[in-house]
Amino acid sequence: MFSQEHFSGISTSKRVGVLNATNNPAELANLSSKFEANLFNFSMGIANDKLTFSDLVKGDNLENKIFEGNDAVNLRIDAQIFGPSFAFKYNKWGFGIFSLANVKANVMNLNSELADAFQNGSLSNLISQTTIASNENQRLNATTWGELGFTIARNIIDLPKHKLNVGTNLRLLFPGAYANFSADKFNGTIVNNMGNLSLVNASANINIAYAGVLANDYNDQGNYNEFFSQGINGFAADIAVNYRLKDENDASSYKLNTGLSLKNIGSMTFKSDNNLNKTYTLNVENFENLDLNQFENAQSLSEIEAILNDPANANYFQSTSSTADYSVKLPTVINAYADVRLAKKWFVTASINQKISDDNKNDFVTTQNSYTLIPRFTTKWFETFVPLASNEISGFTSGIGFRIGGFFLGSNSVFSALADNGKQADLYLGIRFGIK
Repeated sequence: MFSQEHFSGISTSKRVGVLNATNNPAELANLSSKFEANLFNFSMGIANDKLTFSDLVKGDNLENKIFEGNDAVNLRIDAQIFGPSFAFKYNKWGFGIFSLANVKANVMNLNSELADAFQNGSLSNLISQTTIASNENQRLNATTWGELGFTIARNIIDLPKHKLNVGTNLRLLFPGAYANFSADKFNGTIVNNMGNLSLVNASANINIAYAGVLANDYNDQGNYNEFFSQGINGFAADIAVNYRLKDENDASSYKLNTGLSLKNIGSMTFKSDNNLNKTYTLNVENFENLDLNQFENAQSLSEIEAILNDPANANYFQSTSSTADYSVKLPTVINAYADVRLAKKWFVTASINQKISDDNKNDFVTTQNSYTLIPRFTTKWFETFVPLASNEISGFTSGIGFRIGGFFLGSNSVFSALADNGKQADLYLGIRFGIK
């Protein structure tokens, strides 16, 4: 759904379960068993447009490497954790309940030279000037939240050759923590005088927003464990349709299975005690200069906000709005797929995830477009598949996954990562079981 397509391959498996329903809720009317219990599923990935997998494995000077060159930086870390979930069929209906925790951390359209100045405090040891002109909204963003979802699916047409289902996921959202720092339409010149950095002739629209523990140290991994801390403060829905061209000679299979869903229609509101959403206008003109070294050791958005509000910087940052409660929208996505049977046990799936919202805006959780082709071999107890994808951020990826009974393990990018030029690394696994 987000920076990578979570559970790619297993979520369009011929063995239909809860994961299929989170991809397309109408699929729950095709549940492979009368009851299914989902014990635990986990998916995590990192995608970027700068670092290769070997850079990530070595882990040396990543902050320096990702800011090298003149190209903007896009880096997205994304995780989903499925807790206990349950689904069952009753006549033409399918019902399910699932719990889910989400973690997202993103760098979007970040100018490399500007980022290096803030992160490392120096561009070089020489005297230099660097002029930056960006029309993008440069964002550093992180979000954590939990979900409790309810799935309802209904078969509306069931003929010897054709089957049509509709369904919806209704999701209660539990905001956890949030952080956003952005600089929209940044223009200015960074002057470097032997490591002393200043900004001249500059303008931008600056936004700082935070809630919960992410107002504190955003480098502390423990701050990304808040999922259900603020109670129910949001709602989202997915709506979907599923069509099957059935195999009249094999009731357990099909010739074609297709789905279309509109996902993530909704938003959530953060209401922690330390909430802040503040917008500034940056204006450095004439012979003025803003000291950038003062940002070098900032470890939290609250510290950056304190710097912006320092009386010494009052001439440069003018506050234009400030609120407490803060709402963010989920990234609405169109998901479409078609699973075609090539031979008795051989299938190939083509899928598209296309966002319809502008996630450059400050009040949006981010996503990226992806296009995937998945050849697969499947039997009742065993399945293996090879996801081949083109992603908006990381480019081409290739991986492999398998299922043995109710256990599955896979990666969308293991082959491209091991080829040393892949810019995405991910892993997913889970265990579930069905009862006839």
